[in-house]
Amino acid sequence: MNASPRVLLINPTITGRRHARFPLAILSLSASLDGKYPSTLIDGNIDRDFIATAVRAVDAGDVDAVGVTVMGGPQLTSAIAVSQAIHAQRPAVPIIWGGAFPTVCPDAALQAPYVEYAVRGQGENTFVELLDALAAREPAALGSIRGLTWRRSGEIVHNKERVFSAASLAGRLPYEHLENPRQYLPRTYLGMHTAGYQAALGCRFRCTFCGVATMYRGKMALPPAARLEQDLRFLRDQLGVDSIQFYDHNFFDREVDMVPLLEVMAKFELPWWCFARSDALANLSERSWGLVKKSRLRMAYIGAESPSDWLLHDIRKGTRSDQTLAAIEKCRSHGVVPELSFMLAPPQDPEGETEKTFEFIRHIKRVHPATEVMIYIYTPLPRLHGAPNGAETRKTSELRDYAGRPIVFPRTADEWARPEWLAYWCHKDAPWLSARLRQRIVDFTTVLGCRFPTIMDIRASSWGKSALRTLASWRYRYRKYDHPWELRASRKLVRHWDPRVMSL
Repeated sequence: MNASPRVLLINPTITGRRHARFPLAILSLSASLDGKYPSTLIDGNIDRDFIATAVRAVDAGDVDAVGVTVMGGPQLTSAIAVSQAIHAQRPAVPIIWGGAFPTVCPDAALQAPYVEYAVRGQGENTFVELLDALAAREPAALGSIRGLTWRRSGEIVHNKERVFSAASLAGRLPYEHLENPRQYLPRTYLGMHTAGYQAALGCRFRCTFCGVATMYRGKMALPPAARLEQDLRFLRDQLGVDSIQFYDHNFFDREVDMVPLLEVMAKFELPWWCFARSDALANLSERSWGLVKKSRLRMAYIGAESPSDWLLHDIRKGTRSDQTLAAIEKCRSHGVVPELSFMLAPPQDPEGETEKTFEFIRHIKRVHPATEVMIYIYTPLPRLHGAPNGAETRKTSELRDYAGRPIVFPRTADEWARPEWLAYWCHKDAPWLSARLRQRIVDFTTVLGCRFPTIMDIRASSWGKSALRTLASWRYRYRKYDHPWELRASRKLVRHWDPRVMSL
């Protein structure tokens, strides 16, 4: 490897070009390399032939290392494809995976012959130290790089965990490294030019189904108010942003920490969307709600998950069902649309808990019909590397499929890329669901979505949404969810969005 490695950073395809947002992961990596190692960014959400683009770059001899950010689910398949293509063309160029998938499944990542290294957790410092070791041709240094998984004499080695760092909050992301930053600002119901943005890092909570808990292990850091103000001013004045979708895993956390950030946002008054916890919203003071209103928060995505408090405790959510209802009321009275996500069919009582959740959703719709609802399947993650006291091992080892057989998680990236495991990772299906329950969830979701079309759908016409509401009203009123063939046909006709796929 050359003294100053040239690095190719790849964000594999995960969504359509219309819905592409800033590739924050590789932008953050590029910022960490700035001034030390030159980098080139390829975004598969924009470049629909990104695999050929990457192979050409490597084949030209202009690349000494390749960094690929990899989430589980659909991005895994495109990450495998681009990695295989690069490895086949230039097997000597090291391919380094980072992101959610190698953090949760580092062994599976290193089982792939086309992946040399996996970066677990926060990747910026680990990635730079790895490039330093490769540039210096010092393989002995690999063992001291925290957060790295690698092979030594054919054996997979997991180095010690890296300590949480807030260093990446120090400066603005290098949006200018993108070929055309403005193409990442689509029209949404929030505005004509909506930017995806992340202010804070991590999350204090350790929900068992959430990859964020694996990445950050209960750590969180907020940006200085001055940094947020600088970023928002740049996005608004330089790129023409008129609305923000915050990717912070819990924008509303401790009120004392959030007030300075809300004061900044109240200055800009850019319509925005964010993730939030029900307990945080329910306990927010009226003064802070005043800042929320002035800042023009339009929607808060709340992980309600379940109406059963025993299950919320079991998955370590840290909230209660009564707090969900209290948060809905707070949002309603302050002009914010609550967007609730629910995890159906837990393995303990999939049918009973699913029906209980259906009724809870119906109650919420009676109280506040404008509430948005997202429905998923509860799918806990496999054992995590370095899990304390074997807690995750115990939870996942007890799982059984519908026939009562122990569930064995995939051991390789290629196995995780099979359709049934992509669905599992994306909370769309689970082995313990019966065919009848699986279809009932699909049918209920269809009826609910047609009876209450999402306000995020800016493509379907108003008459089309009205027609869907009318067609679905009798099914919803009398709980006749089974086989809503006419609703499926009508949804295609009016081009109605599924918010779980399109969202913002």
